[in-house]
Amino acid sequence: MFDIAPSELLLVVIVAIVVIGPKDLPLALRTAGRWIGKMRRVSNHFRSGIETMIREAELAEMEKKWQEQNAQIMAQSAAASAAEAPHAVAEQPAHPVDPVLAPHAPTEPAIAPAPAPLPPPPEQLLPVEQRGARPRGPQPDSVKSDAETPASTGPVNTGHE
Repeated sequence: MFDIAPSELLLVVIVAIVVIGPKDLPLALRTAGRWIGKMRRVSNHFRSGIETMIREAELAEMEKKWQEQNAQIMAQSAAASAAEAPHAVAEQPAHPVDPVLAPHAPTEPAIAPAPAPLPPPPEQLLPVEQRGARPRGPQPDSVKSDAETPASTGPVNTGHE
């Protein structure tokens, strides 16, 4: 962008040290850096805005071109289908049926049977307020007999021996 030779840059630094002074030079450089950063941000924002406008203009142009092509294709398609329409109706029946399957085809549409109604929920699922009191612990009719209980075959090996 700018063609600044190293010797010219050295001359600018020497003039800055003499004019501003070594004491205030860091503050001046920070201020200059902030201004340069602001100018870069503004220029980047401006450039991105210009690029966005160009992109939108290109998209609008492409959309217009696509609409023209679509209208042209639709017109050709409509003309072709209008030219073929009388021949197409005469050649094809309203409901094509395979002659081999025609004797076996159903005459009425199949109607699915209505699903069976769900059984009423069991009484165990009543709300808590409507349930009766039930006893805690094992009940006499729920005690298993010795035949139903698996027999112990001996000590169990846990692997911690």
